Amino acid sequence: MSAAMLTDIAQDQAELSAIRRDIHTHPEMGFTETRTAALVAAKLREWGIEVTEGVGGTGVVGVVRGTRPLSPSNRERAIGLRADMDALSIHEQTGAAYASTNPGVMHACGHDGHTTMLLGAAKYLSRNRDFAGTVNLIFQPDEEGGKGALKMLADGLFERFPCDAIYGMHNMPGYEVGKFALRTGPLLAGTGLWKVNFRGT
Repeated sequence: MSAAMLTDIAQDQAELSAIRRDIHTHPEMGFTETRTAALVAAKLREWGIEVTEGVGGTGVVGVVRGTRPLSPSNRERAIGLRADMDALSIHEQTGAAYASTNPGVMHACGHDGHTTMLLGAAKYLSRNRDFAGTVNLIFQPDEEGGKGALKMLADGLFERFPCDAIYGMHNMPGYEVGKFALRTGPLLAGTGLWKVNFRGT
């Protein structure tokens, strides 16, 4: 990332911090992310981005089109950037000034941060459109319940918003600031279930 890009992004830090804290204060469980989705859609529209709401329930998709002329070789080129919006059924006891006001629900997995990071990328792209192709900004409901992506796909996500590739990320508390952990293939892409029987003696 260039110094110029970092400087450009840094001008949005105060606004993005306020957005993240607002989302953290008002967490919503999977498929009930109506307030979060409305906030996302409002911000995207404020920045001049095309918005489609209600994709797969409470999902939101923003579309940023580049201004460079398209050639026959990249005429349909598009990527997707994805973030999850839902919270967990955990009662927050952090004492933070921006702690959850929704009893029993908390952004304990960082989806408030993920949503804000994608909004930050959206705002940057909205004023830096010197690229050929399309960026689809995918705000997914119900990641924790495991059904949000399936509902968006069933609602025609990739038919309506074709992507040649799609990228997502997950925060990693404790990892060095400014560093990314990568690997070939899936990473943090699923959960496992098992059953344990305890017998007293």
